[in-house]
Amino acid sequence: MRSSVSTMALVVSAGIALAAPASAQSIAPVPDAATARATAALWPRAASPSAMSDPATEAFVTELMSRMTVEEKVGQTIQADIGSIRPEDLQQYPLGSILAGGNSGPGGEERGDPQGWVDLARAFRASAAARPGARVPLIFGIDAVHGHNNVIGATIFPHNIGLGAARNPELIGQIGEATALEVAVTGADWTFGPTLAVPRDDRWGRAYEGYAEDPEVQRAYAAPLTLGLQGTLSPDRPLEPGRIAGSAKHFLADGGTDGGRDQGDFTGTEQELIDVHLGGYVQAIDAGVLSVMASFSGWNGVKHTGNPTLLTDVLRGPLGFDGFVVSDWNAHGQLPGCSNESCAAAFNAGIDMFMAPDSWKPLYENTLAQVRSGEISMARLDEAVRRILRAKVKTGVFREERPVEGQLQHLGSPAHRALARQAVRESLVLLKNQGGVLPIAGDARILVAGAAADDIGQASGGWTLSWQGTGNTNAHFPRSQSIWAGLNEAVTAAGGSATLSPDGAFAERPDVAIVVFGETPYAEFLGDLRTVDFEPEEPLAILRRLKAAGIPTVSVFLSGRPMWVNPELNASDAFVAAWLPGTEGGGLADVLVGDAAGAPRHDFTGVLSFSWPKDATGEPLNRGEPGYDPLFAYGYGLSYARTSEVPILSEESGVSSAAGGADQYLVNGRISPPWSLILEDAGGQTRLGGEAAAESPRGQVSVQAVDDLAQESGRRLTFTGPARAIIWGPPVDLRREVNGDLALSFRYRLDSTPAGTLSLGFGGVSRDLTSELTAAPLGVWRSHKVRLSCFAEPRAEAVETPFVLTSTGAATVSISEVQLRPDVGAADCPAE
Repeated sequence: MRSSVSTMALVVSAGIALAAPASAQSIAPVPDAATARATAALWPRAASPSAMSDPATEAFVTELMSRMTVEEKVGQTIQADIGSIRPEDLQQYPLGSILAGGNSGPGGEERGDPQGWVDLARAFRASAAARPGARVPLIFGIDAVHGHNNVIGATIFPHNIGLGAARNPELIGQIGEATALEVAVTGADWTFGPTLAVPRDDRWGRAYEGYAEDPEVQRAYAAPLTLGLQGTLSPDRPLEPGRIAGSAKHFLADGGTDGGRDQGDFTGTEQELIDVHLGGYVQAIDAGVLSVMASFSGWNGVKHTGNPTLLTDVLRGPLGFDGFVVSDWNAHGQLPGCSNESCAAAFNAGIDMFMAPDSWKPLYENTLAQVRSGEISMARLDEAVRRILRAKVKTGVFREERPVEGQLQHLGSPAHRALARQAVRESLVLLKNQGGVLPIAGDARILVAGAAADDIGQASGGWTLSWQGTGNTNAHFPRSQSIWAGLNEAVTAAGGSATLSPDGAFAERPDVAIVVFGETPYAEFLGDLRTVDFEPEEPLAILRRLKAAGIPTVSVFLSGRPMWVNPELNASDAFVAAWLPGTEGGGLADVLVGDAAGAPRHDFTGVLSFSWPKDATGEPLNRGEPGYDPLFAYGYGLSYARTSEVPILSEESGVSSAAGGADQYLVNGRISPPWSLILEDAGGQTRLGGEAAAESPRGQVSVQAVDDLAQESGRRLTFTGPARAIIWGPPVDLRREVNGDLALSFRYRLDSTPAGTLSLGFGGVSRDLTSELTAAPLGVWRSHKVRLSCFAEPRAEAVETPFVLTSTGAATVSISEVQLRPDVGAADCPAE
């Protein structure tokens, strides 16, 4: 077991007037516009190339706009998600753009086949072209952030954190070009990248989307990736076939939020914004990036989506950007006085296109009304529309022919797979190699352990076929290779042998063992952590068993951030940070396995682009900051030619072993801190439900531990009359989770037929769940999810009760695994 510093918070029951633990998340700060006002004169100079707004393009746009109605102009500023719009809707609503969000796919299937993507794009384009009037083509955007990661069979490259370790701008440009081609063949025109975040807190769930903690890497990569995606802008023609528009994101300081909280707030000076978080934007703009995505996050309490001093004064002033600005997923709804359906403030601040995935219809109507009323001026509307049309001309959407669309042989092509394999090799960072256990002789007998060794989905991480990257199997990755398959192929070819044993057991003693383990996939929201302690215990147990048996052991660690793994480092002879390498697991074997004589076939060249922590607190640890004291410094990385001894490390993590979170309530048999289970009778009498107690005191509702996925991992709630079981805690801001289409997920078992109704509550809003729960047979565990958006207007800015189960009569219901999860395949909303 890991050692930790134990922390406790006292919770006292008194009619639900309970003291909030000190670890509770705070409510968003009160905005202070005076400290979030940028001074344009301080910012460096950049400029979009003159080819973006050449005379021929501007003349074309001017003539087109002269024929557009105000309805058509407003339509250009609205982007809808394919999960919430049909092609025929474009006959009534002249929208300018569609996108495919992380969980959206053709026909509602997030893992749809490639031809389905082509057919979807063509159906939407055909409907837009059949519309009377100006008939402005759509631009179709998608998150292709590590290859065309939405489509089965596409090449999945290492996530940016690994590419940052490679320190190879030329490679980045080649990846951009390969990604653009694979996106173009499926019918999309535009990717939401390059991601230029500079993550400064590794607890952030999107840290792996950043190249480095130091903006020097972003500055080196922004232009090559932009040019790889788009090519060089030309004054006399659109992008070449097989190229797509890029979008530099998320402007600005999305990687600098306090505590690493996604969509949070950067509290700091304007000079810090410039010196650190401006990162590669200057280089991307100079290279001709056609769009910029504004960040959900804010600066000193003011959301960027509504900050004109950044979106207009800076971006259009010294930064000289001539493309268009798109908002993030319903981000406009987070501005004061705004909702997802109406937000003139964001448009007037400098947002040119609203990303309104499911709110597009009322947003279109309200924006049109705001233009007609003068709340949004016609001059501002024309300005935004000109920027959008300019980018569309350059992207080539007005061009009828699409010579590469449908050429699906480019997905996962041999050339692209070879490029991805090179990227894997160059991204690996060797942290430890005691006694020269690496490279492994090709003719050795190798044991490959760990459940992650043969799991391409885990190696690929979040934003892979689905938003969070969960639910994938190796069958979803044709023309790909797991880490195990790559190792087995390399060893067999050199005359050795390899055995796969997920639990590390063996019948024949191996010469060496490779244990593959790490984080399971996640994206924003669910990836945010309170600490960077790597908590799973099974990998460490495997390592220690192998060490006790005297077997030389190599750890391959898969993660989207540096983590505290001192116990695992101590139990390993060699330790490789492999990040999230993607679909070409053979790239690891290229470096780890030598020839039959043990000579390296490829050496380690990667170096840390994020500092590696000495403890698990996760407090910001960045080169150049006061008190900088990492375990492995920024730029560290061993090779076969460059060696160093790593001493025995402290195994005191410095954190509590159970830090809890805002998205987990009853998990693995425990009520997760800072939450408590409260039992409330009809008369208002309340009792604590206990932690893992065998049974609570009885009133009109009582609780008892029961077995589900593991021993006593669930809770049986016995109602003898009207009562509620409440998961209660300090108020937390869950607005981003509601906006992000998360769902309240739980397992349940109906143990008796309810005498009354059963309802589910979240954030002060309840929904009748009787019909859904009673549809299951008695005594059988089932899983259920309800979208948070089903709870109309919950008080999401200060949620104290994320789960309330109410019964109006006698009933017995067991529950377990109560948490927020991605809304993938959730049922319809329950009745009101």
